[in-house]
Amino acid sequence: MKRKTGIIILFLGLLVIMKFWIGIYTHDEFGSKRIFVKHRPIWKTHFYSPRGMSDLKLSEMTIEKQNEQILFDEFVIENQIIE
Repeated sequence: MKRKTGIIILFLGLLVIMKFWIGIYTHDEFGSKRIFVKHRPIWKTHFYSPRGMSDLKLSEMTIEKQNEQILFDEFVIENQIIE
């Protein structure tokens, strides 16, 4: 019984670690999804660019979209994950 509990705790711990360090982003031009390793732990897993390929400025977006764009820029653009 203790072995089962230990395996379950280990599995759940691995899932939490993966949630913090593995991310998925949607390519802003082609729409394909790609997996990447985050440069710092954050609970958010899916990243996308609300701006896409348009000329929309950050100040013209809603607060939610601004936050999404800032996170996308930090985790995807600044770390040069996009090929």
